[in-house]
Amino acid sequence: MPRRLISSGSPFEKIAGYSRAVVDGDFCFVAGTTGYDYTTMTLPADVTSQTRNCFKTIEGALKEAGFAMADIVRATYYITDANDADIVFPLFGEYLGEIRPAATLLVVAGLYKPEMKIEIEVTAKRRS
Repeated sequence: MPRRLISSGSPFEKIAGYSRAVVDGDFCFVAGTTGYDYTTMTLPADVTSQTRNCFKTIEGALKEAGFAMADIVRATYYITDANDADIVFPLFGEYLGEIRPAATLLVVAGLYKPEMKIEIEVTAKRRS
């Protein structure tokens, strides 16, 4: 199976030279995804809405690639404020609680833009 590139339609993908996701064999690698609402190209101010938008974008990329959320085997979360951890943990559970991928949470000094509060990347493996 040839490598396949998935786009979310963000103009930044072309400018920065990356894909929202890359399918390679039975794996789908979803790039770090921030909380933008790509239908309105807006970024909500709160971490809860940003987290929900992250998962919406991730789910859409996986679906376009022929995968499902249940295929996620690895997740990495980046937050800019350790105080947000207790806010986002239940959201992670809401979206991935039954899936329970291997996961890492990192508190980072910042993301690309200061208003970005969270970024999530995942890896999925197609079920045989």
